[in-house]
Amino acid sequence: MLRVLAVDDERPSLEELLYLLDADPRIGGVEGAGDATEALRRINRALESGPGGPEAVDVVFLDIQMPGLDGLDLARLLTGFARPPLIVFVTAHEDFAVQAFDLKAVDYVLKPVRRERLAEAVRRAAELRGAAPRIPVHEPDPDHIPVELGGVTRFVAVDDITHVEAQGDYARLHTGSGSHLVRIPLSTLEERWRARGFVRIHRRHLVALGHVGELRLDAGTVSVVAGGEELQVSRRHARELRDLLMRRP
Repeated sequence: MLRVLAVDDERPSLEELLYLLDADPRIGGVEGAGDATEALRRINRALESGPGGPEAVDVVFLDIQMPGLDGLDLARLLTGFARPPLIVFVTAHEDFAVQAFDLKAVDYVLKPVRRERLAEAVRRAAELRGAAPRIPVHEPDPDHIPVELGGVTRFVAVDDITHVEAQGDYARLHTGSGSHLVRIPLSTLEERWRARGFVRIHRRHLVALGHVGELRLDAGTVSVVAGGEELQVSRRHARELRDLLMRRP
């Protein structure tokens, strides 16, 4: 059973989070803290108590934007501890996702918090803490990829993706209607979607051959236009890309 600390400076949000967490059968105890300083004092008591002690905290569900010490600051402090608790960020802002996962966060849940989405974050934490057996899941739909925005999970058709841009350990999927950030490295998507016509054209870009409208040559440089955007092609990928475009149906 997980022992949880929830941290949020907005009392209604904290009470809602505590209510949802307390209803999860994988959680044995949950406490709240109104700011990062209070949370740090509580975590220090937990570390002094030890992992099996009565004051132990397994997971911290942590808001980001708080007065004084914010959630990212607290997470950075915890990385210096010998046995820090797991971190799940719960925030209304998607802009900090890259920083959050750089700090080894287990999950990044967007407000308003949905019960099903929070349950998924608890499942991930429980597996890492060995508090719950792995539950078999259905194979992912190969024709769609789930993306999250504003607490809502949408399923983007792979065929609608014109190109993919690397952003650290993340990838930004570009479609005709916008873009979506997913926590999947570009190299993983390259391997997964190679058979669907996605090819590497640069260390930062994959492109869907079916969405390439133009191949441009200019003073020795090569670029393609996909989804209305011009993308640079690195020299090492230029010949292979040109051959693939010439052979495509």
